[in-house]
Amino acid sequence: MLTGTYCIDLEYYLLVVTVLLVVLILRLIYSMVLKSVLSPQSISTASCLDIVIPDAMTPKDGRFGSGPSKFRIEAVQALVERSDGYLGTSHRYDTVRDVVRELRSGFKELFDLPEGYEVALGNGGSTAFWDAASFQLISKKSHHLSFGEFSAKFAVVTTAAPHLDNPSIARAEPGTVLPLTVPDGVDACCYPHNETSTGVSIQPQRVSGFEQTLMLVDATSAAGALRLDPETVDAYYFSPQKALSSDGGLWIALLSPAAIERIEDIAASGRWVPAFLNLKTALDNSRRNQTYNTPSLATLFCTAYQLNWLNRSGGLEWAAKRCERSSQILYDWIEASDLASAFVADPLMRSRVTVTIDFDDRVDAGVLCDVLRSNGIVDINSYRKLERNQIRVGTFPAVEPDDVAALTVCIDYALERLVV
Repeated sequence: MLTGTYCIDLEYYLLVVTVLLVVLILRLIYSMVLKSVLSPQSISTASCLDIVIPDAMTPKDGRFGSGPSKFRIEAVQALVERSDGYLGTSHRYDTVRDVVRELRSGFKELFDLPEGYEVALGNGGSTAFWDAASFQLISKKSHHLSFGEFSAKFAVVTTAAPHLDNPSIARAEPGTVLPLTVPDGVDACCYPHNETSTGVSIQPQRVSGFEQTLMLVDATSAAGALRLDPETVDAYYFSPQKALSSDGGLWIALLSPAAIERIEDIAASGRWVPAFLNLKTALDNSRRNQTYNTPSLATLFCTAYQLNWLNRSGGLEWAAKRCERSSQILYDWIEASDLASAFVADPLMRSRVTVTIDFDDRVDAGVLCDVLRSNGIVDINSYRKLERNQIRVGTFPAVEPDDVAALTVCIDYALERLVV
């Protein structure tokens, strides 16, 4: 049994502990409230949406998405005018095959393809092409540069493929990339021309001593916007919803003679390939100016329309310079800002079509995007899985450089009202 003295001591200690806990809780609540009051991020979304940017400041077109990207209204109008006799017709006849022929010849012109290179296409987008490539462009083992969400996804495909050896993967932190090397025993090297998720861009190249290794380059956010020497690639593949200002659901590939030979050799080897992913079937159909499965006729038409616009305007060099001009407006704005910084530290790696901009803790990039969206400026949010306090701006050929300049003015206008 406890004596009276011990009981008093115990009650005293319990009282002291209780008081200390109450003090700690009160201090925690006070610090949270104080931080909330003083932080510019504490401004409610509702009050932020009251910010109205004067119409004279806003871009003529507020679409700056990195995919899907701005869709040129001229293409839609042309499709409407052509719709009778085109939409709702069979892709096995000349009405549609003529559009495919126009599309294939347009890419040959845009990229100045060397003798023997061919343009193939099929349904499913670049994601489907990864699966197809794992069956008929990779014989045994691939090497991957992984420096963002999309470059990593192709490596996941080849890792899971039961008919392939585990790939070699050179992983880099988002915002950076490792040098291109080819390990021994690799028959295909895979990487993106432009990593859409992070805004890192590298120039396609071959590696001396590995001439038999196919170079498979994902160009979904690069094709039609960034310069290319086609002899540096064996499969330069993309879907048209970014630089080509069309819808997705279609893959297009520029194939070298070596890639075509690989496809035909594997097709003759007896390796099982799903019909939908069979590149030999896609190539055979493309030579007849059609796809294996029924395509989206609107996507074909709008892609060909954008392609003709690029070629008429001055080709790939014209498009690349236009994207450089637009992206440089943003990079110059970043240099002048005390709130923003370029996510990609190395200027030589910075993309000219997907500009990624970090903000310091005084700015809530999500709130900034909400404000801009409420004023008609859309789709500049950071890539969702990157989870950074960041915006990402698409500066593809369809985007007017003057609209990019107006965007920076609108960002400044919003920040002046969001940051105390």
